[in-house]
Amino acid sequence: MRMVDVIVNKRDKHELTQEEIKYFVEGYTRGEIPDYQASALAMAILLNGMSSRETKELTLAMAHSGEVLDLSKVVPVTVDKHSTGGVGDKTSLVVAPTVSACGLPVGKMSGRGLGFSGGTLDKLESIPGFCVDLSTEEFIQQLKSIGIVLTGQSADLAPADGKLYALRDVTGTVQSIPLIASSIMSKKIAAGAQAILLDVKVGLGAFMTNLEDARKLARMMVKIGTLVGRKTVAILSDMNQPLGCAVGNSLELQEALDTLKGGGPHDFREHCILVSGLMLTLGGLVKNKLQGKKMAEQALFSGKSLARFRDLVQAQGGDVSYVDHPDRLAKARLIVDVPSPHHGYLREVNARLVGETAVLLGGGREHKGDPIDHTVGVIIRHKVGEKVTADDTLFTIHANDEAKLEIARQVLLDAHQWSEERVMPLPLYYGTVS
Repeated sequence: MRMVDVIVNKRDKHELTQEEIKYFVEGYTRGEIPDYQASALAMAILLNGMSSRETKELTLAMAHSGEVLDLSKVVPVTVDKHSTGGVGDKTSLVVAPTVSACGLPVGKMSGRGLGFSGGTLDKLESIPGFCVDLSTEEFIQQLKSIGIVLTGQSADLAPADGKLYALRDVTGTVQSIPLIASSIMSKKIAAGAQAILLDVKVGLGAFMTNLEDARKLARMMVKIGTLVGRKTVAILSDMNQPLGCAVGNSLELQEALDTLKGGGPHDFREHCILVSGLMLTLGGLVKNKLQGKKMAEQALFSGKSLARFRDLVQAQGGDVSYVDHPDRLAKARLIVDVPSPHHGYLREVNARLVGETAVLLGGGREHKGDPIDHTVGVIIRHKVGEKVTADDTLFTIHANDEAKLEIARQVLLDAHQWSEERVMPLPLYYGTVS
């Protein structure tokens, strides 16, 4: 078999066979297929798509390119969640301990932020000492002992995806729905959870900017999960404006802690309760979403979720005094409230511009491996549909550089758009796919 023939087949809109897909994944992982041929195939897939069967075969081949965990030998049932990325999306910091506190183990391997989308690991590392580089053995032992793990992905899991993702990032092929679906699901399958909740974001601050593409991606991932025997449900949630108020690593951690104490912004708290309820339903602890939401609310408002998060921090070497006293977390040198220049109703708070501002301030990275500043970020004070009076605080900037602060001020003002007429609030989500 020759790689050029595989490329030509996909270029000419033919379905690839299981053997062709396996040949590509194994050869590329071993370094026998060069980047330029892998790039050509990725572009052909972007332009011509893949069938459900092809996407499933690609997913399985990538999942089996390295170690595949079987967590059923560790706990009876474990659930995992994945968000396709967003601005202010600190959901895992609340959902994972909430679901675990209800009695359903959560073993989650998370990522770092790249571009305008934040990463769970960066937020957790705002806590001094928190270790996000657990070995597979440590992952399994912690899941067994306390029923919750939040760590980085092992290099032994789905290594083909790591190579292919890095290539897609520099060849303009990130947006391919089959490649996105296989990338996400190969890692979830390799990580071993029996049930998977997918949080597919849609809007200005998401990879999928329109509902049709988001629904297509959700359906494809759910179908893959079902075909390989994993209980899988996707939720379509709004990302036109930031989720919650805080955008920036330490700021988002503080907001998550507020929520774990029963407070936090209404939209973020409701989103966490919904996601937790769906995960509890997937895991078989309750019969339906409504029962799941009720169980999640009880855990959140009783303090059990916070206690489980404290267990997580302690187990992974973090200083729990920062959980008990979040005011101890490091702060930016410059904290500036910016007043509203207008009176009226907010019709847009552009999530992408807000996320890009956090990166500009130093809270994100343009390239993998870039250092980040955990203290900087933005607090967005109002949501779409709210009436704001001139001189009300519109947002607060946390910065360590005066020049960057001034640029951020203007970008954030541009991110807010106004209307003299009443504006309907944005929905939290657009439905589920199962």
